[in-house]
Amino acid sequence: MPNTQFPTAIIALDAAIRTKPSNYPEPFAKRMAGREKRPLGDIFGLSNFGVNLTRLVPGSVSALRHAHSKQDEFLYILAGQPVLITDQGETQLSPGMCAGFKAGTGNGHHLINRTNEDVLYLEIGDRTPGDSAAYPDDDLQAAFGSNGRWQFVHKNGALY
Repeated sequence: MPNTQFPTAIIALDAAIRTKPSNYPEPFAKRMAGREKRPLGDIFGLSNFGVNLTRLVPGSVSALRHAHSKQDEFLYILAGQPVLITDQGETQLSPGMCAGFKAGTGNGHHLINRTNEDVLYLEIGDRTPGDSAAYPDDDLQAAFGSNGRWQFVHKNGALY
């Protein structure tokens, strides 16, 4: 392992915003307007799981509604009042609330900010190799490639 120096601690809101707002292909990427992710885990060299501090401005969404095959996910709301949308319906969230999504359940989920205030939350997910994601509301499927990048296809398998 290289002798890389990582910080001991940082102020999370001082972390740089991810330079590429979305990995989704168009026309989906533009739907992520108003979402800002600060990849906190990367700052510390974490490789087994990721941690993002994410801000949703009014009217924005966290992601396309999705479900992972191998990646567990966890959300913790710090500020704001987002709506969590899952296969079970809508759940109003508020600061101090959290939600978790076990891999392989097929339960599509995402957050929407329907308020006039920003939403701020932590999202944590593991980085299990071979993960894939299903998008029940969109003509999209994704697989995490051996190159460390998401590869997106239509539901019929055609490339984007």
